[in-house]
Amino acid sequence: MTTPLHIKTISEYHALRGLPKPKHPLISVINFDDMDQSGELGAQSLIFDFYNISIKRGMNYKYQYGQQDYDFDEGIMFFMAPKQVLRIEKKEGYQNPSGWMLLIHPDFLWNTPLAAAIRQYEFFGYSVHEALFLSGEEELKIRQIIDNIQQEYHSNIDRFSQGIIISQLETLLNYSDRFYQRQFITRNKANHHVLEQLEKLLEDYFNDAALISKGLPTVQYISDQLHMSPTYLRSLLKMLTGQNTQQLIHQKVIDRAMEKLSTTDLSVGEIAYELGFEHPQSFNKLFKQKTSVTPMEFRQRFN
Repeated sequence: MTTPLHIKTISEYHALRGLPKPKHPLISVINFDDMDQSGELGAQSLIFDFYNISIKRGMNYKYQYGQQDYDFDEGIMFFMAPKQVLRIEKKEGYQNPSGWMLLIHPDFLWNTPLAAAIRQYEFFGYSVHEALFLSGEEELKIRQIIDNIQQEYHSNIDRFSQGIIISQLETLLNYSDRFYQRQFITRNKANHHVLEQLEKLLEDYFNDAALISKGLPTVQYISDQLHMSPTYLRSLLKMLTGQNTQQLIHQKVIDRAMEKLSTTDLSVGEIAYELGFEHPQSFNKLFKQKTSVTPMEFRQRFN
């Protein structure tokens, strides 16, 4: 398997794209017109150790994120969290896109409320396979916030800089969340809180070192933790997401599996074991059922 290009710092990314060193090592606002995007034709996979938020226009080559291909022929907002894999495929006749990119290293958020809160924005997750299509009015609002961040970024760094930028970044994420809700489905506050609890519950469960011995979470376990009957929870989640509890558990498994398959050299059997499967065959069957490809076929996409 061809190893994806692992970009650990924002300075490394600037160097890769022929840009001057960033004014701040942990954050950068980049205009696509300033980037060297020539490169070689073909496919390349990238892994960033930082957040990437961008709007791209007029790009006629493909981005693959998770299982989804994106053609940025119009204004689309795109979000990536650290350690996720981005696959770029350039063909003859490709064009450089216009737009901007905001890069934020997690260390920039350290010791701020946003360090934990940023994980609650579901559009950073592999489970969301939709880009954010912005109206002209919405794009203008986002552009104004980016201009504010960029202005502060180019000012002399002082003890107020981080707080001001963090505040603007929170505003950017909150508007993005609002626009996502308009684009997809509107959920009332109480039901949305259930989804937030479920996401945190699954995240904590799959981060637990005891996962290997505990195995996959059951529907009964999830229901008990959320203090609901399995039947009520199933109906609620089906209404909100179109998926029942078991399907959401399986989606979390697939999300984690895709991340491990694309960012590690672990064997399929080792990944299955780490995800709580007693038998790799059961993992292979579930993965094929949910993605239409085997784990090895998915991994080969990054060759």
